[in-house]
Amino acid sequence: MKNLLKSLLLVLMVCCIASCATTGTKFMEMNVAKVSQDPEQGRIFFYRPSSFGAAIRPDVILNNIRVGEAKSWGFFYVDRPPGDYVMVTSTEVTRKCSFTLDKGQTRYIRISMSWGFFVGHVYGELVDESAALEEINGCRYIGE
Repeated sequence: MKNLLKSLLLVLMVCCIASCATTGTKFMEMNVAKVSQDPEQGRIFFYRPSSFGAAIRPDVILNNIRVGEAKSWGFFYVDRPPGDYVMVTSTEVTRKCSFTLDKGQTRYIRISMSWGFFVGHVYGELVDESAALEEINGCRYIGE
């Protein structure tokens, strides 16, 4: 019985580690432009600076279009025209984060996890640039 429990624990740990962004260049090494190359558009960074709930990786939907996956210790970005946006993630519940993007503006959306009844709840939160740049440094690029 003890060996079975140890084996299950080992499998769980391996699954959690495998679910994290382990490939890709770290943000601080990538030297990615913080603004869009197109002056008519803005840039939106999505990042998840935690391994809490690493096995849960819901799609990130921006205005009804899938733009990426909420992977632990990962980040990606999209360039979009100015306007109102709604980011949605779904597990057992759907969570939304609404914001406005201006021309030439950069927005940062931190993706976090909270406890749920069956599955954790993954949600986005708009954060200011100074806090985001501290948190995103250890994340790896997972863009598609």
